[in-house]
Amino acid sequence: MTSVFKRAMLTLALTLVASFSPESAMAVSEPTFTVERREGEFELREYPGFIVAETRVEGGFDEASRAGFRRVAGYIFGGNSGPDGQPVKIAMTAPVTLEPAGGDQWRLHFVMPEGLRSNTLPKPSDPSVNLREVPRHRMAVVRFGGFTTETAISEQTRRLREWVSTQGLQAAGEAQIARYNDPFTLPWNRRNEIMIPVR
Repeated sequence: MTSVFKRAMLTLALTLVASFSPESAMAVSEPTFTVERREGEFELREYPGFIVAETRVEGGFDEASRAGFRRVAGYIFGGNSGPDGQPVKIAMTAPVTLEPAGGDQWRLHFVMPEGLRSNTLPKPSDPSVNLREVPRHRMAVVRFGGFTTETAISEQTRRLREWVSTQGLQAAGEAQIARYNDPFTLPWNRRNEIMIPVR
């Protein structure tokens, strides 16, 4: 396990694990959104534009999660070059989001803190990490606890697609897996979401 990965996990553990409820566990920032519709665990949200730091990885879900996290965590923990050529530390945000990118590839991203723009963010030192502007968009979301196993992801994605259909919406992209907690959080305190862009 690399020092960057250990440091990132420690940061998440200190900020998230201390609480015993998923609602109060989030000490790190999240992207803002407006809830347009809510029905049980389902929501239709509108997100303003934001910037993500992302990377593409190959392999299975767990392998891609670990490899992608190490890369992007490396960027925010100083694997970058600021305007003066010096590394800059960027605040950790949640969730960590993973989505299929074709074949056995995945795309993992962190949303950058509000107030930061592409022209003010430091340049990644790792060429496999990119900064991308995401325009305003709508997401259908289902929230669930426990572990993000293949079975859980498949079942929650199926439920969300059915809800999207009943709401008269159309999917506009692949389902994304968003995880808000560090690996040490107990299953019943975990907050996970499946998110599908819609129109």
